[in-house]
Amino acid sequence: MAETYNPRRTAVLLVDPYNDFISEGGKAWPRLEPVAKEVGLLDNLRSVVTSARQGGVRVMFVPHRRWEPGDYETWAYPNPTQQSIRTRHSFARGTWGGEFHPDFQPQAEDIVIHEHWAQSGFTNTDLDLQLKQHGISHVVAVGVLANTCVESTSRIAMELGYHVTLVRDATAAYLPEMMHAAHELNGPTFAHSIVTTAEVVAAFEEARSGAA
Repeated sequence: MAETYNPRRTAVLLVDPYNDFISEGGKAWPRLEPVAKEVGLLDNLRSVVTSARQGGVRVMFVPHRRWEPGDYETWAYPNPTQQSIRTRHSFARGTWGGEFHPDFQPQAEDIVIHEHWAQSGFTNTDLDLQLKQHGISHVVAVGVLANTCVESTSRIAMELGYHVTLVRDATAAYLPEMMHAAHELNGPTFAHSIVTTAEVVAAFEEARSGAA
C-alpha cells in the first residue's frame, strides 16, 4: 500500500454506526445483514477504530439526523430516504435504535459531528470546521451505507480539498450491486485511495511505529 498517514493530520470518519443499522434487532439490519456479514463489517470497523485510536488518529462520528416527531412532515421535497425515515422512524431519538452500537461509543478524544439531514456529513454540519480546526488533511471513511452517506460524505470531502480513503470492507450496503457501484464504479472517480481494512490498519501501525 503506497499511502501513508500522518496521525496528526488524519481522521477516521465513522458514518452512522447506529443500532438500527448495524445491530441485531435494528430496523435496517435485516436488509444490511447479508452484505455486512459477507465483508465482516463489524470486525473490520472494530479493527479500524481501535487501530486509529491506538495510533493517535482522530475518530470523528458522522451521524445521521435522529428522527423526531414532525420531521419532514412539512418539507416540500423530502428525498426517498427521508420519506422512509418518516414512515419507519429510523434512528428515533431517545430509542435504542437511535443510539450508537455498543462497540462504537465516543471516547474522550473523539469528536461527534452535528447530525446530517440527508446523505453528506458536511451539509449543514460542523464537519469541515472540525477537520480544519484539528489540522486534518486526510480522511478515512468507514461505516454505512457505502453508496449513500459514506459516498456522499467522501465526495464532498474531495471537493473541499481533503485526501480521501475508502475502506471497502469496513462499510456495507443493502445489495452487492450497491457495494460494486460504491467501490468499483463511483469510488475511483473521486477517492484518492480504496483499500482493505488490513491495508489501512497496517498503514496506521506503520505511522505509529515511525512516530515512536
